[in-house]
Amino acid sequence: MHDLTSSDPGRRRWYWPFVRRKTAETSFYEPYGDAIPPRIEEPVAPLKKPRGKWWWFSRALAAGLLLFILLIAYLAITAPLSKSLQPIAPPQITLLTSDGQPFARNGAVVDDPVEVAKLPDHLIEAFLAIEDRRFYSHWGVDPRGLGRALWSNISGSGMTQGGSTITQQLAKTTFLTPERSLTRKAREMLIAFWLEAWLTKDEILERYLSNVYFGDNVYGLRAASLHYYYRQPENLKLEQAIMLAGLVQAPSRLAPTRNPDLAAKRARLVKSAMVSAGYLSRQQADRVGIARLDVRAKNSLPTGTYFADWAMPQARALTDLSYERLALTTTLDSRMQEIARRAVARAPLGQAQVALVAMRPDGEVVAMIGGKDYAKSAFNRVTQAQRQPGSTFKLFVWLAALRSGMGPNDKVDDSPITKGGYLPKNSGEKYRGEISLQDAFARSSNVAAVRLFGQIGDKAVIREARNLGVKSPLAEDDPSLALGTSTMNLLELTAAYAGVAGNRWPVVPYAFKKEEQSWTEWLFDWPGRYNAGIHADMEKLLRAAVNDGTGRRAMLNIPNYGKTGTSQNNRDALFVGYAGDGDDRLVVGVWIGNDDNTPLQGVSGGSLPARIWKDFMQQAVQSRKPASRAKPQDKPDPEGPVIPLDLPEIPEIPVEIGDTELRINSDSGVRVGTEIGGIPVDLRINGDGVAVERRRQENPAEGER
Repeated sequence: MHDLTSSDPGRRRWYWPFVRRKTAETSFYEPYGDAIPPRIEEPVAPLKKPRGKWWWFSRALAAGLLLFILLIAYLAITAPLSKSLQPIAPPQITLLTSDGQPFARNGAVVDDPVEVAKLPDHLIEAFLAIEDRRFYSHWGVDPRGLGRALWSNISGSGMTQGGSTITQQLAKTTFLTPERSLTRKAREMLIAFWLEAWLTKDEILERYLSNVYFGDNVYGLRAASLHYYYRQPENLKLEQAIMLAGLVQAPSRLAPTRNPDLAAKRARLVKSAMVSAGYLSRQQADRVGIARLDVRAKNSLPTGTYFADWAMPQARALTDLSYERLALTTTLDSRMQEIARRAVARAPLGQAQVALVAMRPDGEVVAMIGGKDYAKSAFNRVTQAQRQPGSTFKLFVWLAALRSGMGPNDKVDDSPITKGGYLPKNSGEKYRGEISLQDAFARSSNVAAVRLFGQIGDKAVIREARNLGVKSPLAEDDPSLALGTSTMNLLELTAAYAGVAGNRWPVVPYAFKKEEQSWTEWLFDWPGRYNAGIHADMEKLLRAAVNDGTGRRAMLNIPNYGKTGTSQNNRDALFVGYAGDGDDRLVVGVWIGNDDNTPLQGVSGGSLPARIWKDFMQQAVQSRKPASRAKPQDKPDPEGPVIPLDLPEIPEIPVEIGDTELRINSDSGVRVGTEIGGIPVDLRINGDGVAVERRRQENPAEGER
């Protein structure tokens, strides 16, 4: 800005051509030349009058209106109007097994929304009389109703009608939580105003009637009409409409299927309200009786099972939130689920709990047992229990060793560890000196596992676990990790073994058939795979653990692979493995333990879990294959080779030995490891019948942890 006091007359010529000159009488602009205009003193402004109450009131009112508009705009963004079109409770979903048998039903009973224009007048009048008589005249909040409700609470005279309008009830059930507080009430009123601004009265009433709860797990007028009277709401009689209108105040308590007397008493109150509102005359009301129920649909299916509880969140994610009731086919195989149930029921578990999960190599879960009795405990020990995997974790240690370039025949020291801060011991303190990686894995050597862990590093071991889908926290720089001291759930662990079974990882367990991949998904789906050498070596180790090592009690007459696991102080006992060929492979994990984490008595991974695993596999996989196709194992049984039979027409042969009766069919061949009275025996079928030979007693738990 130029300085008017500048002494350069040339510069002053470039100043503004006008200057404002003020006097007491006038104010105008006039041109000036080079001369600097004289300074004019401003007159003193007169004192302003003090602002009155009306000025302050108008400003406060304007500020309040502005705040209200801002809140309405905020609601328009944060509380979408479309939410009032959605059911307030998840609709009912029926889960089917893979062969179409229903086994669980979960969710609310809902049905299509209603249209006010198609409903009989007496139905609308019944709801308005008892819930909101001035619904078509107020703006979402009824001051008279609020005042009456407040007076009734103060006077203790009781209430025939609540203080909340139908619009407020829709706002509460659709957008808010059921908490009882002044803040929630204020938000409820604000949303009610917003709903009234955006929707017509009929639209508000339709959405309210389509979502309100009527008891018996039934939501919405159409579903309630069909449930209680087996008719569409458009055809409801007056007495039926009165009964339904009375339920919404306390549906769980007033449901006529549970408390018919209370429901009838409430219906009489609705009739009185209709008379008071002018919808009925006293003579008409006296002629209306109590509606008789016509309940036909009964749900004989359980609302949950171990598998259903795990699958239902996946089902909800697959469906849109609508009023439609759905039946979804799961991956659960009814045959295998029954086999799993029987295998668990036959096991002498005592007070211990059990879990079993079976899946295909791609993660398709076909059977799940989360405990001994769902009715007594719905806690799913397959998916929810975080327990130590014990020596089943050694899979990742040996995989890391194979990836580093080692082979099954490479040597590792199986002698006691005497130096360092961590001094693990083998089970029974049995050591063999320098042995191969294969023997160390088969015998489940703890000291060999810790030495391998120290040699290849914790990061390599954790990398293998993460590759195979383990997401649970794994302790770093902790050599005890090699022995499975970090916790995980059985589903996670079994899925890791499934990754080895199919040589494709990570495996994500699923309960519903996957859709075919799009070309973009196929293009960017690069699963992890082990090279042929590493994969073959790992399967050789897993096969040795079953046939020559701690898992001998799980041995089958078909290709079998697995690993035992027993956690510290015998708190957890596991067997995880797979059997079969190609696409027919089945991956199964079995866990036994106490919920309070107390030690098991005389149970290790190679004992009861291995037997349950074998019992299940013999029926689920082995029994479906002709015995003549059974492949020999790498190492023959010490008591003689497996003798397959080619006698498909021979029925089951009963064999009685003392108090024990066995049944052997033509597919059995040689039943190795069968126990009679606690004595392990071999059974063979020959031309003279069945030969029973006592098996040489061995220590199957030798070296196992």
